[in-house]
Amino acid sequence: KCLIIFNLCLGLIFLSGFFHMKNKKYVISKSHEELLIPSTPCHPKTNVMFLKTHKTASSTVLNIMFRFAERYNLTVALPADQLVHLGYPKTFLAHFVEEFQAIGQNYNIMCNHLRFNASEVQKVMAANTFYFSILRNPIPLLESSYVYYKDNVPAFRISKDVNEYLASPMKYYHRADYKQNIYARNIMWFDFGYDNNAEDNKKYIQEVLKEIEQNFHLILIADYFDESMILLKHTLCWDLDDVIYFKLNSRSQDTVQTLTPESEERIKAWCSLDWKLYLHFNQSFWRRIEETIGLEELEKEVNHLRTRQKELMETCLSDQEAVGKNHIKNKALLPFQSGAANILGYNIKQDLDNRTLRTCQKMVMPELQYTSYLYAVQHPHKKRKQLGLPLLWTSFQE
Repeated sequence: KCLIIFNLCLGLIFLSGFFHMKNKKYVISKSHEELLIPSTPCHPKTNVMFLKTHKTASSTVLNIMFRFAERYNLTVALPADQLVHLGYPKTFLAHFVEEFQAIGQNYNIMCNHLRFNASEVQKVMAANTFYFSILRNPIPLLESSYVYYKDNVPAFRISKDVNEYLASPMKYYHRADYKQNIYARNIMWFDFGYDNNAEDNKKYIQEVLKEIEQNFHLILIADYFDESMILLKHTLCWDLDDVIYFKLNSRSQDTVQTLTPESEERIKAWCSLDWKLYLHFNQSFWRRIEETIGLEELEKEVNHLRTRQKELMETCLSDQEAVGKNHIKNKALLPFQSGAANILGYNIKQDLDNRTLRTCQKMVMPELQYTSYLYAVQHPHKKRKQLGLPLLWTSFQE
């Protein structure tokens, strides 16, 4: 008899619990109640302007932006006519964009190289556009610029190697050649639209940093690229697959020149505007992560990203890694080669189904080919861009 009563009591307790659950009366305090309220779902931002800076992993970001544009059928502000950049190194003007007069502010994505000019970019992009860019530590950046632009930049061309150049830069760097020499000093400062030969004046630097903060919602850091992609994903409310990437436009290690400790210190002085720009936004980058994601969650998400990236590499690539220019079998996938750098590319597996093949091709598609392909898709009546490369990608639209 006691056992029956005990079982009945248990049953009643269970049932009351069940009904309370249905009516959400089981919440015991307001703080718990708040935890149970589903958070408002965010919507992916689709009006996005990325200021593509030089030698900062920005070609990889451009590929991410182009793939996102295709996924959501968005309009990209592409360079007009036969240009491959948006007027760079001239300061950006709206008419550098193909069909700007007709399309006006109805572009969703802008991400090709340009020298930033807020008022002109605003003529092209919608009022609710999200602006972001990426910076890199000026020490490895200058060495990368030196090797990549060795043949094109007078200051680099007439010096033996990067350490010789940095020992006395003014011996090689002539301000009269500033248009050709922009890659040789404070290149990020220049890309943001400022004078890369300006004096290192504390008040001036503070004004510029403040203006950049007003113009841009987010500045990423190339030295922490995976962490940057997770922060971008959260800020734009994108999916993990939207920020998955294969590293593009990187070079083989054998072309890297070793900087002496003296040269590293000299870069901080020679490129002091870039150095201060980097220090400032590196700090705000980590502060933003701590405020929005937290370091523990960040680590988990970075691991997810790397796992997913590895899966895609196993699916797509025959070599499981980037290969040197002479080992790229499909020459339509050959990246643009510059200076003394050996720019790496990828070989895609044979016998992939059409859908997988297209996904893989777009993940490895170099910048110039992808720009040309999108241009042909968006502006089918215009003359195709002549890149001196097989325009295999234009066949996608058929």
